Amino acid sequence: MNPLVRIRGLYKIYDTREGAAPVLKDVGFEVREREFVCVMGPSGSGKSTLLHLISGLDQPNAGTVELAGKDLRKLSERERTLLRRDTIGHVFQFFNLLPNLSVLENVGLPLAIQGRRPAEAEPGLRELLARLGLAAKAESFPHQLSGGEMQRVSIARALAGGQPLLLCDEPTGNLSQKAGLEVMQTLHRVRDEDARTVLLVTHNPRDATFADRVLFLVDGELHTEQALAGPGLSVEQVHEALAALHI
Repeated sequence: MNPLVRIRGLYKIYDTREGAAPVLKDVGFEVREREFVCVMGPSGSGKSTLLHLISGLDQPNAGTVELAGKDLRKLSERERTLLRRDTIGHVFQFFNLLPNLSVLENVGLPLAIQGRRPAEAEPGLRELLARLGLAAKAESFPHQLSGGEMQRVSIARALAGGQPLLLCDEPTGNLSQKAGLEVMQTLHRVRDEDARTVLLVTHNPRDATFADRVLFLVDGELHTEQALAGPGLSVEQVHEALAALHI
């Protein structure tokens, strides 16, 4: 299968009062269709910056990002926006649900952004909520939900528009252990059932065990010699790799 994401020689450098601060240094990897790939590293290692570059929200200083076979450098701002809209569903640490909209309305937002009428898709949206255990919450508002429920709503929203790639930025970082486990099980299940590709960034060893591959990003550099391959990864294996990197 063709790579949905292909990254080559990626550099991102920010100018600070102290001088140039490299955040990513010669990063390169691929994510193939229907893969579940985890990029793991401590806070400040460049994980979120990497996601911003993949989604075209920021531009690298050097290197290439190809999304769905298209080189983002060669696209206009509008073309990047449309590609992002049609290719990527986002799952964030802090949910980013609109408080004045119901669960059903929040999940239908990607359809409205795509120019479709959410009302016409309501049966499908309700079916999606039911699959994620949220059928009884369709008319509820975010403040009436638990943290785990809000994150499952955000996963439903990421799935609703049909985008093939889910970018997940520390999706369990604001949840209890139990709720976080349920969210990771949900992500793993929708990868299989909905034929989606998942790219997860996290610092949580338990979350990494759900991936087909685990890559380690430390101080902006990808340590491919420590990469792990699943399925069936254990938390102990992840901890051993982290220890080898002195994290």
